[in-house]
This record gives sequence, C-alpha cells and structure tokens, in this order.
Amino acid sequence: MLIDLTVLVTKYSNKEALENEKMAFFGHPGTHFDVMDKKFPQEYLKRPGLVFDEADVGEREIGAADINLGLVQKDMFVAFHTGFIERVAYGSKEYFGNHPRLSNELIDLLLEKRLAIIVVDFAGLRRGTEHTPKDQYCADRGAFVVENLTNLAAVLQGAPYRLCTVNTYPIGSPA
Repeated sequence: MLIDLTVLVTKYSNKEALENEKMAFFGHPGTHFDVMDKKFPQEYLKRPGLVFDEADVGEREIGAADINLGLVQKDMFVAFHTGFIERVAYGSKEYFGNHPRLSNELIDLLLEKRLAIIVVDFAGLRRGTEHTPKDQYCADRGAFVVENLTNLAAVLQGAPYRLCTVNTYPIGSPA
C-alpha cells in the first residue's frame, strides 16, 4: 500500500505559514527536509522505516522511555506520529509555536543508533531558538530531519509502531 505523507499546502495555509514562521520564506513550507549545509545522499531515497505512535504523550516531550529503541536500526527512517498536524491547522501560530518536541536525550540516543532520517508530524524536533541548531546538530551527525508529515496514522493502522519502506524525494540539495 502506498501512502502519501506530505501535507497539502493551500493558498490559505501558505499565507498563514508565511505570517507565522519566518523560515517559511526560505523553502520551508509544508513537508520538507532540513538538510542544512549537507548533501542528501541518493541512497536515502529508499529506506527501511519505523513509525512510532506517540499520540498519547500529551503536552510533555517525547522521551526515550516512550519508544522501543531496540527497534531502531542503522540507516533507518524513524517517524513520530502525534496527530498534531491533524489537530492543529498547519500554518497557524499555534502550529509553529506550541508543537510537540522530542527530548534532547531521545535525539541523542537516536543519533547514536546512526539512523538516516528523523521524521515528525509537527514543525520541528525542538521549538523556537532550539529548532535550527538542533537540525544542524542532527545533520552534522549524518541524520536529516523531515518535518510536517501527515497520514502517519494510516501507516500505523492502530498499532503502537509499524515497520515499512519509505521513499523520499527531496526537490533539491546543496551542491
């Protein structure tokens, strides 16, 4: 089964994103990669994937105790479903300012596993001034961040986690 995980960007949501998130001006509308100053490897176009259901985490950060780290393997695409993008309008001020976060501890443990891509269904691994430095931190360690995915519940099909194959198609990367 093929499932499109990209968020639909409309004229309205794009306008909202441009008003509420300064990075939207710099190629960050909708579902996107944060490759920072790195080149996205062609072998990352198709990856073994793992999606965790974290919809019940609530207001707190998603931490290491919330997932089975033993399932995470080198070079994987690891996604976190919270349902946030389905609950809060993409592009809104709340969407960019009050989204879930992964704990710094969890991010470090994922990076130790040498995964390829960290994926979230919200605006970033961290919020505010921590957002861009954390994306760079991940890229410097060989892991890219993909933000604003949708339809992850369709991948999970009610399971707490699901293994899958993921195809990614970045529109460009630095030379």
